[in-house]
Amino acid sequence: MIDISKDLNEEQSKVVLNGDGYCLVLAGAGSGKTRTITYRVAHLLEQGVSPEQILLVTFTNKAAREMTERIGLVTGREKALPWAGTFHHICYRLLRQFAPLIGYKNNFTILDSEDSNDMMKLCVKQEGIDRTEKRFPSPQVISSIVSYARNAQTTIHEVLESQHERFLDVEETIVRIAEDYRIRKQQANAMDFDDLLINTFLLLQKEPSVREKLANQFKYVLVDEYQDTNKIQSDIVSQLSSVHHNLLVVGDDAQSIYSFRAARIENILDFEKVHAHAKVFRLEVNYRSTPEILDLANNSIAHNTEQYKKELRSIQRSHARPELHAFVDEAAEANFIAKRILELREEGVELKEIAVLFRAAFHSRALEVELTKRNIPYEYRGGVRFFERAHIKDVLVYLRVVQNHLDVVAWSRVLTMQVGIGPAAAAGIIRAVQQGVGVSEIGGSLSARAQTGWSDFLKIYNALMQCDRFDVSLCIQTVLTSGYDAYLEREFPDYRERKDDIEQLALFAQREKDLDAFLANAAMQEGFGKAHTSAGSVQDSDDEKKMVLSTIHQAKGLEWKAVFVINLTNGSFPSDRSMREPKGLQEERRLFYVAITRAKQYLHLTYPLSGGGFGGYMQGPSIFLEELDSSLLSGDSDTVFVSSDDPEEIIYVSEDEDAGRVPKRSGAVREFLKSLDDL
Repeated sequence: MIDISKDLNEEQSKVVLNGDGYCLVLAGAGSGKTRTITYRVAHLLEQGVSPEQILLVTFTNKAAREMTERIGLVTGREKALPWAGTFHHICYRLLRQFAPLIGYKNNFTILDSEDSNDMMKLCVKQEGIDRTEKRFPSPQVISSIVSYARNAQTTIHEVLESQHERFLDVEETIVRIAEDYRIRKQQANAMDFDDLLINTFLLLQKEPSVREKLANQFKYVLVDEYQDTNKIQSDIVSQLSSVHHNLLVVGDDAQSIYSFRAARIENILDFEKVHAHAKVFRLEVNYRSTPEILDLANNSIAHNTEQYKKELRSIQRSHARPELHAFVDEAAEANFIAKRILELREEGVELKEIAVLFRAAFHSRALEVELTKRNIPYEYRGGVRFFERAHIKDVLVYLRVVQNHLDVVAWSRVLTMQVGIGPAAAAGIIRAVQQGVGVSEIGGSLSARAQTGWSDFLKIYNALMQCDRFDVSLCIQTVLTSGYDAYLEREFPDYRERKDDIEQLALFAQREKDLDAFLANAAMQEGFGKAHTSAGSVQDSDDEKKMVLSTIHQAKGLEWKAVFVINLTNGSFPSDRSMREPKGLQEERRLFYVAITRAKQYLHLTYPLSGGGFGGYMQGPSIFLEELDSSLLSGDSDTVFVSSDDPEEIIYVSEDEDAGRVPKRSGAVREFLKSLDDL
């Protein structure tokens, strides 16, 4: 027999024992939601419910495995739950049975992302579009547009209007390509990942007998991470629970941060409206973080107007208050964090228990440089290191071509990314350059096919030739604004993030007054990073674990003993883009809440006063910091930390003339203070 009163707290027990009917379980961060779901299923099995009558839907295969294993341990059953898995896994199994009812055969093929991209290429070609001659969005970008429209149940026009205005003039062509793609899949008896959801939804709508059969079978439906569901997923589980009306969804509206994937926070917020007489449970006992960290999280999220109110309560012992520190720039911020990480390690906190979190990938650039210099091993989650990113390398090779006309590697890379210029044409151009032919004279020898790409290249090249070589930052901005930004949007679904990276590179270059030195420094950063991630390096040794650098989106669901949340400036976090979007600020605040609640014992919030956003202008602290009750934080809000000439030293300045290691008006900070006065 399961001893619920012994194994669960009072909040969790109420869910397990009273989870019949429509139930919304608001599971706060670190509140044991997995344990609650596990025991709910185990309780149902103990009450005599057949395993085949229980449907448990998760968002990852890992979560499904973990839950089924725990259920097996609790109940003593080896195969406790046959219908447990991700949305895509469950839909695949259902479609294998009923695919002929929607025009497919039972042995349909699933297209992975590469297969889908290849088929989309055929559709683009069918339209008579030769991307070697014409500037047109890549198949990958078209796929992302079509996928978002389908999952959000909106139109391609609305997606273009909100995310890709540049492509509105080719909207009709994209719509035709999307339809051709749909037809080709059906003719090939193939479905992509989106089809697994959409076709299941259509099956349940089109075939009432199937819907009734399945809804009769699944007496209990349970859904994990409900805040991450889109409209189609929500509709599917509603239809599958339409007979017995036992639908229990577990999620946290305060951690709904994936609207860019078409997730709808409204699925939680409107649950009681959609399902009459629904019960609402709250899991507010937190097993992860100290009371001080939770007080700060509660204080922050309280500023969101559209939410279910919750108040997380800790069972952990009291610890130090979270720290807030301001820095003159990103270099000082990175210096402080690296020094504090080493201090924590000396105090007994393992590196693997330390994480630095940030809003956007490019925010880690200055810190990566500092960690590399200090030989602090780290693992980068959710991407590659800054100077190893393809678009960063692209911009650097444009600069290298201008710096050194004989750089064959740079010429080859920069030419082959142009429309209509393949390896053969690129080789011909490189030979001409090596023979001393002027760049302006080369175009006449190119084929008509290559002229389009050559023209694109010359726009950037000629603009760069007009740039002051001593203003490296301006050179980088020139590459972006002279045509490379259009290339990014054509080729990559995540073009905004790539553009942000390049703008951050321009910030990094503001201190550089020599193009040669900048390119050498960038090359050494990349090479040094690779050297320290190779086999047998310090980062791979058994006795030296890695700390973690991660975007907050990648960090959701994880936890560390010590967490740093960096670059908390207006324009960076919250981002400028989110401020322009409806309800964008509330989602950004939820993202801040997720970051705070990753920390167990130590939490450091930091921000630079300059350099945290594009343009290098002086910035204030994030609105999220200004909202916080200052009594919940340690650290002097009037103190600004500055890197001294000694890399091991941090100096600081405050309103007190005697504070810090130097007087307020000393040379080390005079320039910074003057910039504040000038504002």
